[in-house]
Amino acid sequence: MPDVLDASPYDALLLLSFGGPEGPDDVVPFLENVTRGRGIPKERLKEVGQHYFLFGGVSPINDQNRALLDALRKDFAEHGLDLPVYWGNRNWAPYLTDTLREMAGDGRRRILVLATSAYASYSGCRQYRENLADALAALESEGLELPKIDKLRHYFNHPGFVEPMVDGVVRSLAELPEEVRDGAHIAFCTHSIPTSAADTSGPVEEHGEGGAYVRQHLDVAQVIADAVRERTGVDHPWQLVYQSRSGAPHIPWLEPDICDHLEERQAAGVPAVVMAPIGFVSDHMEVLYDLDTEATAKAQELGLPVRRSATVGADPRFAAAVRDLILERAGDERGQEVAPCALGALGASHNLCPVGCCPARAPRPAAAGADSPYA
Repeated sequence: MPDVLDASPYDALLLLSFGGPEGPDDVVPFLENVTRGRGIPKERLKEVGQHYFLFGGVSPINDQNRALLDALRKDFAEHGLDLPVYWGNRNWAPYLTDTLREMAGDGRRRILVLATSAYASYSGCRQYRENLADALAALESEGLELPKIDKLRHYFNHPGFVEPMVDGVVRSLAELPEEVRDGAHIAFCTHSIPTSAADTSGPVEEHGEGGAYVRQHLDVAQVIADAVRERTGVDHPWQLVYQSRSGAPHIPWLEPDICDHLEERQAAGVPAVVMAPIGFVSDHMEVLYDLDTEATAKAQELGLPVRRSATVGADPRFAAAVRDLILERAGDERGQEVAPCALGALGASHNLCPVGCCPARAPRPAAAGADSPYA
């Protein structure tokens, strides 16, 4: 039997994700949840949802989260970590509020949250914290005893997140035709966000052009590129690029877009490109459509060989990383000295989001941070 690992004072882990439709009839209601308050007509949502309909109206994200839940539970059981794992979503069933209600009913009083977003940004961190505050407010209105909630730190540079991505890039390079392999460039891909949101991502003292969002991605990209060079003996040029823009045309978003980048690389004589989606935890719809469908079609039009490397998904090393993050945070809460594990130049991220971190355009309560109304 494995030694029993101590997660106290925590008594549960909550996997918190975005959610996605699981059939054609779910697509428009799901998009209504995502865009609530923006006044977007239903007919426009049907147009926006076409990329879901191409895949039968099903987003792969929920099945991928189920696989991650299984991997976490398996890892915890094998290593003696007695911590139940729950799952709640922002925009689709199982909804976050319902899951927190279930957890409260089960007597969970100290909950750690793992968000399926590894980097600092409003949409990738604070918005999830706002969702947690909304859910706690709903439970409070029902007269339920509220659990105390903490969020695991950003894990973008944890070895258990980075090493599977290194493997994925090396495999993708090996899949390219031999005559173009050594000259291939690497496009490290992540979700584009408004430049104003990027510039204010991370703690206030880190705000500046690109903020923590861009800085963290660049740091991870460098770590992966260095590891690929060590593994292959080839120094592949690389660039951080963006995908999945969804905002109004007049609002500046992070660039270059992956399709524009492929055009530029082909025009510059680059023989091949590996697209590495380092900004995403799993192969969900934005990876399948924006990279595997749109960007791959653009590369075929250009006659440019491309491969897309895998995301981390339910890799056992990622599950082990989550276990490591839990024990790290639990030890810190108990007042022990802990040595956070992190690669690259930036070091481990903060445990507690400070005031002013990744601010919203309109201030809203956010749980699991220094400014939480539910301390």
